[in-house]
Amino acid sequence: MTEGEEREERGGPGRRHDFRLLWGGETVSKFGSSVSGVAMPLVAVVTLRADTLWVSVLAAAAWLPWLLFGLSAGAWVDRVRRRPLMIACNLGSLVLLASVPVAAWCGVLGMAQLLAVALLTGCASVLFSVAYRVYLPTVVPREELSAANAKLQGSESVAQLGGLGAGGLLAGALGAVSGLLADGATFLVSTLCLLAVRGREPRAGKPQARPGLRAEIREGLRYTLRDPYLRVLTVYGSVTNLLLTGCQAILTVFLVRELGVGEGAVGCLLAAGGVGGFLGALAAGPTARRFGTARGMLLCKLLTAPLGLLIPLAGEGARSLLLALGLAGLSVGVVCGSVIQGAFRQTYCPPELLGRITASYSVANYGSVPVGALLGGALGTALGLRPTLWLLTSGLALSSLLLLVRPLAGRRDLPTEPGTGKRGATEAAAVPVRSATAGAM
Repeated sequence: MTEGEEREERGGPGRRHDFRLLWGGETVSKFGSSVSGVAMPLVAVVTLRADTLWVSVLAAAAWLPWLLFGLSAGAWVDRVRRRPLMIACNLGSLVLLASVPVAAWCGVLGMAQLLAVALLTGCASVLFSVAYRVYLPTVVPREELSAANAKLQGSESVAQLGGLGAGGLLAGALGAVSGLLADGATFLVSTLCLLAVRGREPRAGKPQARPGLRAEIREGLRYTLRDPYLRVLTVYGSVTNLLLTGCQAILTVFLVRELGVGEGAVGCLLAAGGVGGFLGALAAGPTARRFGTARGMLLCKLLTAPLGLLIPLAGEGARSLLLALGLAGLSVGVVCGSVIQGAFRQTYCPPELLGRITASYSVANYGSVPVGALLGGALGTALGLRPTLWLLTSGLALSSLLLLVRPLAGRRDLPTEPGTGKRGATEAAAVPVRSATAGAM
């Protein structure tokens, strides 16, 4: 081993050249995605004067690809080289996003194009996300994957925080379409980082050496639905995502048209969710160690979900800060619980099924996003924005009760492998959870 390799080994994944490139490119890309998260609905509301239902349809379009082919994407990615696929996804997204400001400057932008861009960039995002998770172990040794994932998740929270604020500032200073152009530029940065990775990616396995896609998908689904812990957490995640996305789909319309918030301030208020997410990531490790993984997850959900009721209480002027506080509170619980659940799945699930179980869980969660977005838009149109927010946030406050059912009820810790979760089993085998932001800064 060379002296440089020894220094990399001692310094962990952050000392590795290829990981730094991958980490930096992904962080910049997440920053751009957060900018678009503000800019895209603002283009619809301010530039195209879209109504509430159309804005919710736009939000649904970005996540619909997970529902359409998320399950098959995981198995398909195993059959191709990941880095070229990721580069192609980046470049395709760049072109799509750049088409929006070009069309706006030419005076031909319409909702049809905006919906097409959201749908197609969503397809690229599904493929990139799955390929990225599979590609990471070729860059980082197995023993450093936990630390690498911690750095990625921590920087994602920071990028979300900065991106939402920057999206609002860009919209206020240069117009909403400028945010989409900025997001396109981040895909270029991510592509350059991927091209600069030195390590050679091993060839994917031969398709004939593996079972069919349908068989793989069925096996992952069957395991997820039959296991009592995975089943409860999957149902809870789907319900929570549905209600939370319903709220998010109409928040921009609510801020602009009911509270009279300017374009620049919209991103700053929505950035409160990023602050809450960062705090939740910091709190995950200490919470799990102090209260146990199962009890800690329950506490963070039960204590933070009711804070979402502050959102419909928001009003004009200083009262708009209630919305920011509600978003921050919800995000603390969501991210803290997600970190604990992620560590649980990685230690509990059989390694040979982890990818397919993760895909099944992700599709159930992300697949509820477009449904929730459409639900929020339909209810907002029929009942009004504020009554809809009251309905959805009340559902979020009650949804945590789903976690009180067996086998989670009464447990201090989540099991580390199937068969150790019965009452009376040793609690010494608790899931080890570290803060998702360890070393991220």
